[in-house]
Amino acid sequence: MILLGLKIFTAGLESMANNKVALITGIAGQDGAYLARLLLERGYDVFGTSRDAHMSSFINLDRLNIRSKITVMSMAINDFRSVFQVMTQTKPDEVYNLAGQSSVSLSFEQPVETLESIAMGTLNLLECIKSLDRGIRFYNASSSDCFGNTGELAADEKTPFSPRSPYGVAKAAAFWEVANYRDAYNLYACSGILFNHESPLRPELFVTQKIVSAACRIARGDQKKLNLGNLNVQRDWGLSSEYVDAMWLMLQQESPDDYVIATGKTYRLDEFVAEAFRLVGLDWRKYVEIDDSLLRPTDLTIVRANPGKAKRNLGWVAKSSMFDVIKIMVEEKQKL
Repeated sequence: MILLGLKIFTAGLESMANNKVALITGIAGQDGAYLARLLLERGYDVFGTSRDAHMSSFINLDRLNIRSKITVMSMAINDFRSVFQVMTQTKPDEVYNLAGQSSVSLSFEQPVETLESIAMGTLNLLECIKSLDRGIRFYNASSSDCFGNTGELAADEKTPFSPRSPYGVAKAAAFWEVANYRDAYNLYACSGILFNHESPLRPELFVTQKIVSAACRIARGDQKKLNLGNLNVQRDWGLSSEYVDAMWLMLQQESPDDYVIATGKTYRLDEFVAEAFRLVGLDWRKYVEIDDSLLRPTDLTIVRANPGKAKRNLGWVAKSSMFDVIKIMVEEKQKL
């Protein structure tokens, strides 16, 4: 049986045959929720998976007011039988793979889970698509962590990979799986190499939301200090709700290909911190303390991107800068 929201759904899937069908793995996350909303707006029937749909809260779907419009199913992405069952039941036209352990810092503590959920999960989906042979179009969420440190080089689709975390290694493996199945079996399979992208739906496990939430709490008097690790790292930060449009565009092209998705502008983490605190009327230097325990075994110092191919081929350009992203996140947090 299938879950619709939190209710048991037993209606025949055949009734949905007139619309395009999309399957989103990892629909409970930030990107999954925004992508689901976009696809619903474009007239798709949307299915989403999580490991245990009975127990998952799907808070992000609630916040976007779309949970009742999505059919949610349980699927263990590292179990081929589970993946195959969901694929045969839903009969998707497009599959968007956003599942897997998504925290770089946590990947150092859980490297096996990270590799299995990302690399093995992607492989299972590709094998199912190949076996079903229904012309399914596949999007894989890759990451800028595949590149490692780019230095002054703005990484594009031809830049060699040099990952520096278990998360980056897993994403690199999944990227090459997609490329191999595309070439060997003529699958329509793409990877979006997304650089950092944020939104109000980010959990505090991620440093950007940790910073925004702490700034708002300190401004209210509910927190005194914010502990952070390396403030000198540099990243390209964009807005998640814009990046999911690039995912969809990749699957609408005549031929499958891989794309770097980013703003093309890089900032230091202390600039992100300073702006978040400025928006709540505070000087960040009075409240932020460096905690060496938060430093990673290896970290990316500088990450730069060249999203020119996405502009040329997809017509996609990031509209929101890092400063826009921070403002959106702060304003949303202040409403809560």
